[in-house]
Amino acid sequence: MKTYRVALIEGDGIGPEILREGKKVMDAAAEATGITWQWKAYPYGADHWVQNRKGFPTLVTEAEMAELGTHDAVYFGAIGDPRVPDSVNQAGLLLWMRFYFDQYINLRPAKLYRGVSSPLAGKKPHDIDICFIRENSEDFYIGLGGRFKGTRSHDELEMRRALCKARFDVDISLEPADEMGYQIGAMTGRNAERTVRYGFELARRKKLTRITLIHKANVLMKIYDLWIERARQVARDYPDIEMELAIVDAATMWLVRAPERFQVIIAPNMFGDILSDLAASIVGGLGFAPGGNINPDRKAGVSMFEPIHGSAPDIAGKGIANPIATILAGQLMLDHLGEERAALLVEQATEDVLAAGKVRTPDMGGRSTCRDMGDAIAERLLQLKP
Repeated sequence: MKTYRVALIEGDGIGPEILREGKKVMDAAAEATGITWQWKAYPYGADHWVQNRKGFPTLVTEAEMAELGTHDAVYFGAIGDPRVPDSVNQAGLLLWMRFYFDQYINLRPAKLYRGVSSPLAGKKPHDIDICFIRENSEDFYIGLGGRFKGTRSHDELEMRRALCKARFDVDISLEPADEMGYQIGAMTGRNAERTVRYGFELARRKKLTRITLIHKANVLMKIYDLWIERARQVARDYPDIEMELAIVDAATMWLVRAPERFQVIIAPNMFGDILSDLAASIVGGLGFAPGGNINPDRKAGVSMFEPIHGSAPDIAGKGIANPIATILAGQLMLDHLGEERAALLVEQATEDVLAAGKVRTPDMGGRSTCRDMGDAIAERLLQLKP
């Protein structure tokens, strides 16, 4: 019997509600397959920041971040509260966690399940089944940039990652005087290579045959030429898998016109964020969109699993949030931990409940509560127990 230590972070808004149901289903999966969870809850969110960290640029201390790293995984609800600046929630927790634990993969599946309607006419269950591999630590989300007024500016900026340290000395002369903001995008060859290789390995494990590599090299040549070159080098090691290149503009169109043509999409950080949100909308909405922030080497860094939606403060406390994205994020966590049978049971139980159509949260046109959905999936999972 394997035991896994998992940190629970409820966060803000609907976070506590959806994570409660996710944990309930994970407990059912453990009962069905003989694994054991050691859960430990952490209070990191708006209340914690206001009471303990207000005025600081991060939601947690470095010691608290290091403690999260002693677990086998982090299971996350949602974050976002008007009392806390976005920079604190994003750069001061989510981005920092990705960088700190070298979570260079953002895995975002988009699958149309039985019992869920797509806004795209004529699409049937499983017509849409895409694995998004989003590079998660570089590109235009490195958090470096500046803003100034006048004619001159100088900034010394630093990017620290597990693979490298990079320093940028930025001198700007602006004529005539004006206000200017700038953001730096950067990509290293080694990170591009390992991200693409993860996608090929996932495709091979799932017996898939095509990868689509997203880029914008027709305009942003310096950064995405490197991305393409390293991808082509990796592709040579996988002659059984086709790799096609797609400019992000065209990929956006084809996701709507013919999403069934995609199997695995590997994308730079910013484009992967946008495209995976679009994909979520065509498989039922963000309530069905899980995400994993993954370091494939479990010894090198802990991974974090979450729904990709936000904290939805407008419906917080009403009990009507859809917990499926959180439950499916738990499925990704199980798969990452090597518990493939438990992961399959979670997915099957979730789809069985959706297909039955008796439990439907308001975003699906029903009147069921968040708790109703969690109860139904946990009950179905135990019925599937071998």
